[in-house]
Amino acid sequence: MIRKAILGLAGLIWASQASADWTVNMPRGVTELSAETYDLHMMVFWTCVFIGFVVFGVMIISLIKHRKAAGATAANFSHSTTAEVIWTAIPCVILLLMAVPAAETLIKLDDSRDPDLSIVITGYQWKWHYKYQDEGIEFYSSLALPSVRARVRQSGIDPNSVDNYLRDVDRPLVVPRGEKVRILLTSRDVVHAWWVPELAIKKDAIPGIINETWFRAEKTGIYRGQCAELCGKDHGYMPVVVEVVEPAAYQAWIETQTDDSARLARLEN
Repeated sequence: MIRKAILGLAGLIWASQASADWTVNMPRGVTELSAETYDLHMMVFWTCVFIGFVVFGVMIISLIKHRKAAGATAANFSHSTTAEVIWTAIPCVILLLMAVPAAETLIKLDDSRDPDLSIVITGYQWKWHYKYQDEGIEFYSSLALPSVRARVRQSGIDPNSVDNYLRDVDRPLVVPRGEKVRILLTSRDVVHAWWVPELAIKKDAIPGIINETWFRAEKTGIYRGQCAELCGKDHGYMPVVVEVVEPAAYQAWIETQTDDSARLARLEN
């Protein structure tokens, strides 16, 4: 039994090292701060594993070696000042070693000064509104039509046949690689939460309050998330998609969006 448990644990450790996409763990992400957050997470995790190993190891050894059946007799003392100082000092040192780098990362996460662009994100039941403050561009981002059709009962569409089912939108948020993007979050109805794991962002969108965060993506690609706050019956149909492109491609996208906005303005007039 013990041999099987040891082999199972060894297999789990090997699998975690061999698989870069270990889904039970948080992703490393594509920003500098997401990597720092991941490293902090792993540092705390392995610290807890080490503490648990030491504590339970001492308990098991004590239970085996100092049991009455082995002829052990209880020590005759009431307390030990030295032991009390040691087991108070060691946890304090461990907490300080974890708190200092965590505090440094938290300060960086809140430092949204001097952004390259600012985007106002407003949560609605059940979609997102994006407004590029400096570009005069704004649009709604809703669940993609293939997912909308497949989610209908008795639609005859197999959800497994839909790419990125419930994780795709009609208009993603487009940002340039390597530039600091400030996010201003709010809501028009209930509390939502804008969550993209690869960007290390999970921030509440609260009516009447503007929350602030930022990110700088270092790799191009499409990164998916969702609303992470229970916001009503269609909470599960409110995905987030961020597309990170090269700066030149971003400028080209801005020009197409500006032309579309101007065309719509002429039609309205």
